[in-house]
Amino acid sequence: MTTLPVFPLNAVIFPGVVTPLHIFEDRYRALMRDLLAIDDPADRIFAIVAIREGYEVGEHGMQSMHRTGTLVQLTESERYDDGRFDIEVTGRQRVVLNAVDSDGEYLRAECDLVADSDEDPSTAAEAVRTLSTFEEYRDQLSDLRGGPVLAGPMPHDPTYLSYSLAATCLLSQAERQEMLEAPDAVSRLRMVRHSLREEMRAMRALPSLPATEIARTRWSPN
Repeated sequence: MTTLPVFPLNAVIFPGVVTPLHIFEDRYRALMRDLLAIDDPADRIFAIVAIREGYEVGEHGMQSMHRTGTLVQLTESERYDDGRFDIEVTGRQRVVLNAVDSDGEYLRAECDLVADSDEDPSTAAEAVRTLSTFEEYRDQLSDLRGGPVLAGPMPHDPTYLSYSLAATCLLSQAERQEMLEAPDAVSRLRMVRHSLREEMRAMRALPSLPATEIARTRWSPN
């Protein structure tokens, strides 16, 4: 068990995925200053956990958050004169929050680090099937948009592939949270493949209304 700063966010972050964030709220500016004061960049870590109910900012703020989130490392930062930050974080490992301390400038929690369960013998085959379904989905979406979308290589490792696809595809926050909480890569890949099939079925039914604008998510194996 380890104690980590906690950043509640209206998004689900996955291990291996690089995510840009804009930091403007006072308590998280303080978190960034504290992290940047740490000499070893590898130790500039905190937990990002999706908000279950409420908002990141505002009068009422965050009411509750999920217990399962992701340990991330602060890998890039730019500080502005007014104290705001633009940062990039890289997901490292899943965490489960236990006791949460709200007395300081920002939340802290005792966390358990969570690894995927032992690899299922069918994981490699499921990765091939899911990647094939994703490529079909990407081609169909590119045809609808009149140009390539979701371009770029995908990781070969089944676990990182499952996380990268979960972060890349058009999913609700609830679906992404469910995938983050999946016990292993093969379960996550099956969930992604099912969601891709549902999305392709919807695109075929409404070819003039592809879901939303998509931003390609970067991933990092480091």
